[in-house]
Amino acid sequence: MKTDTSTADIRAHFGFSTLPFTREIRVEDLWNSPAFDEPLRDLEATLTERMSAVLIAPAGAGKTALLRALIARLPEARNRVHYVKVTSLSKRDMCREIAQAVGLAASGSYPTLVRRLEERFDKTYAEDGLRPILVVDEAHDLRPEVLATLRILTNFDMDSRLVLSVVLAGQPLLMKLLRRDELEAVSQRIAHVSTLRLLSRSETESYMQHRTTVAGARTLPFDPPAVEAIYEVARGNLRATDHLCLKALELAAQSRAPVVNASLVTAARKKLLP
Repeated sequence: MKTDTSTADIRAHFGFSTLPFTREIRVEDLWNSPAFDEPLRDLEATLTERMSAVLIAPAGAGKTALLRALIARLPEARNRVHYVKVTSLSKRDMCREIAQAVGLAASGSYPTLVRRLEERFDKTYAEDGLRPILVVDEAHDLRPEVLATLRILTNFDMDSRLVLSVVLAGQPLLMKLLRRDELEAVSQRIAHVSTLRLLSRSETESYMQHRTTVAGARTLPFDPPAVEAIYEVARGNLRATDHLCLKALELAAQSRAPVVNASLVTAARKKLLP
């Protein structure tokens, strides 16, 4: 009940139509900037060529948001996209997760599951005329032997046909995994690596302006020292920026402050996990 009241207070105090800095944002309202547009464009181009790619991003840098934008840009008339978010799974359990994502029965032995998946992807491409794309999020949590399974799933007719494209998305640890000797065969199938970086000071302000504008604000409800304080604390990390901005707005609404100042940012930081 307290959360609802705080949300209503923030919206009423600042004139927002929706609450800013939450994960609940439409794909079409996501922030556009060179930091995101370039990796997004490169990933789309790689998939159009029916190749596989990797997206590397620090935690909280906007990886999943970029994947949402990527999937939205792939025409459904030409692509069949399957999204899987993984943890540390066995090879069989990973195949079961993929089977569920593509609408297959998630039962049977590991070889059986692999065969069913290959047959499904081949049918999607050869008979349905759609390019199957598998997006694996949090791929840095994959065990090396499970990551090697993706080499099998992308091997069609003795590796003579491009059928399944894979996008592996994860934190920098994923690159360390792919550089391991036993995963060389997997790495050789990666046609492109995109990276997301943390935002600069000016980009942080632009991002804050965008999120508050989308939420209905006419002006940025943070004064310049507050914007600087947000950057100094979050250091361009989108998730940290979102949490800090939202908490600062909540404190400003409670104190009836017309805008968020640096003191409110400092107070907000104390109420969040370090």
